[in-house]
Amino acid sequence: MSAALPFSPAADRNKAPILDVLQSVLPVPATVLEIASGTGQHAVHCATAQPAWSWQPTDVDADALAPIAARCAGLANVRPPLRLDVLAWPWPEALGRFDAVYCANMLHISAWPTCAALMRGASQHLAAGGVLLLYGPYAVDGEPLAPGNRAFDADLRARNPAWGLRALSAVAAAAETAGLALERRWRMPADNLMLAFRKPMEIEGVG
Repeated sequence: MSAALPFSPAADRNKAPILDVLQSVLPVPATVLEIASGTGQHAVHCATAQPAWSWQPTDVDADALAPIAARCAGLANVRPPLRLDVLAWPWPEALGRFDAVYCANMLHISAWPTCAALMRGASQHLAAGGVLLLYGPYAVDGEPLAPGNRAFDADLRARNPAWGLRALSAVAAAAETAGLALERRWRMPADNLMLAFRKPMEIEGVG
């Protein structure tokens, strides 16, 4: 059955280094809300590696939910996937609160308002002291873009003018507006970054 499921070679390549970072940041046990789960490969990999993590997959594409559920079948710590459009405010209150919100490779293939919406929703649904973790390619002020990222950015903008690599400074500013502070960044394979944005302990939510 798994052979017929949607498969992302990139998600397969980056799942191990992503898990390494998540394991270094997240407590055990932890509740994790994944935004834009796509094929569900990260969900199944992380949930299998850490049975004490409770993982909530979501995706804006309703057609992605059944394949995610099929891929994660048998994992008691993966909740049924939900459709979630980050631009539809407010996010469903029934989602509850999470120790972490995780999102990979979404901001560069979304219009810029998606970033502010993601930050606002994450802040609302993170527990105090929780962390938002973003993975993907970013442009960093004062650092030249790697040739591969420069070509990727040009290709994205040619496909859709609203797409493209986001400036880390702009993403951090959007996070700060939502009450989240950039805590750390990690250099990842293929010129990607992992970013951690922390919600202060004294702030219950921004909405």
